[in-house]
Amino acid sequence: MIAGIDKIEQLANCDALVSGYQGSGAQCDSVAAAVAKLKERNPNALYVCDPVMGDPKKGCIVPEEVTDKLVNGLMSLADVIVPNQFELTQFTGMEINTLEDAIAACRHAISKGPKMVLVKHLHSLSDESFSMMLATEDGVYLAQRPHLEFAKQPVGVGDLISGLFTAGLVKGKSPKQAFEHAHNAAYGVLKVTHESQTWELQTIKAQDEFVEPSSNYAVQEVS
Repeated sequence: MIAGIDKIEQLANCDALVSGYQGSGAQCDSVAAAVAKLKERNPNALYVCDPVMGDPKKGCIVPEEVTDKLVNGLMSLADVIVPNQFELTQFTGMEINTLEDAIAACRHAISKGPKMVLVKHLHSLSDESFSMMLATEDGVYLAQRPHLEFAKQPVGVGDLISGLFTAGLVKGKSPKQAFEHAHNAAYGVLKVTHESQTWELQTIKAQDEFVEPSSNYAVQEVS
């Protein structure tokens, strides 16, 4: 795909590349090559890495070579990483149990290459609220919203958050603004999904949430 876009001389018009689940080390290598080609054509383009590795309940769900390629390659190469708490620990080697731990881990992650870290779920902070964190070189922000109980957990929430945040940055929002919008828009989609009593994200039914979220949970600067 990247070669095709480049062949028609449109790669320079691409402002961002987002990567998600990788099934093999070879796929990780292909992503790295695509990022290099994109940056060659458009040095200002963003590379956003959603480093899917697993979660506390499932543990690591990808082959060891993928974890290695993510931790020692793609995540440091990225402008923005969007890990969950488990994946942030894999990248930094730091256990996270408190807000202070999360802030320290995010700052350490930034020292390894990324300009921004969006933690899509900090499960250790609260059982009642769903917590997310954004760290940049300028500050660290916390966003919290009510926790919705699903009989079966929806699939693709991390992809949704990554896409919304990336779109906000590409449209010129500040990192804080893009974070707040992504947080509220994703919650809006989840609310509609919850009300529909399904686990398939209702992105079409809830499409207005992408433009004007119905919730307005403000983010808090914590460092």
